[in-house]
Amino acid sequence: MKVVAVDIAWVSAHTLTEMTLLGLAFLLSATVGLERHRSLKSAGLRTHALVGVGSAVFTLVSAYGFDTVTAQDAIVDPSRIAAQVVSGIGFLGAGVIFVRQNTVAGLTTAASIWVSASIGMACGAGMPALALSATLLHLLAVWSLGKLGNRIRPQRASTVVKIGYREGRGALRTLLTLSATTGFEAIVAETRDISKTGKPVRYQARVTLRNPTGKSPHELIEAISEIPGVLFVRVVDATTD
Repeated sequence: MKVVAVDIAWVSAHTLTEMTLLGLAFLLSATVGLERHRSLKSAGLRTHALVGVGSAVFTLVSAYGFDTVTAQDAIVDPSRIAAQVVSGIGFLGAGVIFVRQNTVAGLTTAASIWVSASIGMACGAGMPALALSATLLHLLAVWSLGKLGNRIRPQRASTVVKIGYREGRGALRTLLTLSATTGFEAIVAETRDISKTGKPVRYQARVTLRNPTGKSPHELIEAISEIPGVLFVRVVDATTD
């Protein structure tokens, strides 16, 4: 068996370009993660930075990594690794989406992870202008479009939700603290035992969420559904329920 020696080049003609693009991928993807971190999401600054850097590394390896290990007439398709990165990010994004009863949480975070991967891939492919534009558009979407949506959505003076939770996990206390920090007044109207025989103790609380500025409670409801011990969150009509 013939053994082929592979020369290891610590520094190549592409090293400076690779390091620059990798650093840019880290900076831009961390910027995307900073917004999620400030929103107290489980996938925040570190997750988005790692996704962006990892995607950039895979793309850089696809573009420059096989020059010394393939023959001159070999057919190399850099897009194959990029396609696998997209598939892998899909599984990672699905891991932050939670469905509890009729409440879906984590969609925006999953989408931001997907965007971080695309930013890293754009940097790795040598398209920094595209990566920077994608970062700016992401920030525009999560900040400006969110405010626009709150303005055009019909506002109600208050929103009533039913929350199921396990006993002894501090779910209601966390809910009240979270509501206060986001500018909402949370009023617990009633609680009742919904436990079943032989099952862990469960309670259901009816909570009214009020905000003096008319801010939409959508993000707060999503955050409540992620509180440890919370089983479900249901928005109800205060006039008919």
